[in-house]
Amino acid sequence: MATAGKVIKCKAAVAWAPGKPLSVEEVEVAPPKAGEVRIKIVATGICHSDDHVLKGSLPNVEFPVIPGHEGAGIVESTGEGVTSVKPGDKVIPLCLAQCGECSYCRNPESNFCQKSHISGPQNLLPDKTSRFTCKGKQIYHFLWVSTFSEYTVVPEYAVAKIDAAAPLDKVCLFGCGFSTGYGAAINTAKVKPGSTCAVFGLGGVGLSAVMGCKAAGAARIIAVDINKDKFAKAKELGATDCINPRDFKKPIQEVITEMTGQGVDYSFEAIGHRDTMIAALASCNMNTGLCVMIGELDSGSEISIDPTLLLTGRTWKGTMLGGWKSRECIPKLVASYLEKKFNSDLLITHTLPFAKVNEGFELLRAGKSIRSVLLF
Repeated sequence: MATAGKVIKCKAAVAWAPGKPLSVEEVEVAPPKAGEVRIKIVATGICHSDDHVLKGSLPNVEFPVIPGHEGAGIVESTGEGVTSVKPGDKVIPLCLAQCGECSYCRNPESNFCQKSHISGPQNLLPDKTSRFTCKGKQIYHFLWVSTFSEYTVVPEYAVAKIDAAAPLDKVCLFGCGFSTGYGAAINTAKVKPGSTCAVFGLGGVGLSAVMGCKAAGAARIIAVDINKDKFAKAKELGATDCINPRDFKKPIQEVITEMTGQGVDYSFEAIGHRDTMIAALASCNMNTGLCVMIGELDSGSEISIDPTLLLTGRTWKGTMLGGWKSRECIPKLVASYLEKKFNSDLLITHTLPFAKVNEGFELLRAGKSIRSVLLF
């Protein structure tokens, strides 16, 4: 393309400091170096983790930063040595890399990568420099992807090439929200046909978990949220029961245990609160129940639990990106979407021009949206 090798000026949403609204600015995006890919982002979803960034409650995030990690776009140019994608390819930038070389990537049972943000900060690209500048200042990356920028630069091992037929304004959700929730049920929990499930939190990730439980053949799916406006969508996506903890005087785990007789087979916490994580764990049956932690706690948070919750056999485990090996599996998930094996479009409640990014966050915080998608 004509822009290859040149600095590109474009729009991006910059978080200059914690607790402040995003500022749509003109930024300069440097060309990709060896092993890097520059992507023109077409669409990006707004995820709750991005709101954690704005609040300053995520670890290893430095300001000023360009958030966003749920995008889809087209390769604009590639750096030296890049072989898996070429200019013009449709791609999803990955907030969980797959380098293919570390011990986790080589383990068929793992989807983690030792180059991920849990192992080290991803505020700068692997060579410890940024590709973003604004008003003469260096701007940090977020999870290497920074999809709240019209152009972004990522390492090759954090890019998945997808089918050219994929609608980018729909499959951008596969960069995080849908893949995480759906995969938590399919891959992490391995929900069995005829089983009972409980999903705590009916945002985009929780509702994706509901979809995953249904796809796996669960007989009963109990959806839990304090916002009753989410219940109709939950039932549309497969929930059999919807309950609001505020409607009961007893702890919600006791309610779920009474509803099921012994607790559910699988529970999923998709909020990121200490109390709901403990409630989700206690909602499982005490012997073979499995609780999957999807929600992200604020930085520095700790949880105290009664160890007898685990002593009798319950399992408590976490998931990253729903257990998918990102570069291998996200393209397959997109192919399944194109084959109409599921309808993740139902999660998209608002589509906004990029200039209204702050309005999208207001909808999220007010509980009025499931997923808002921003279009450049």
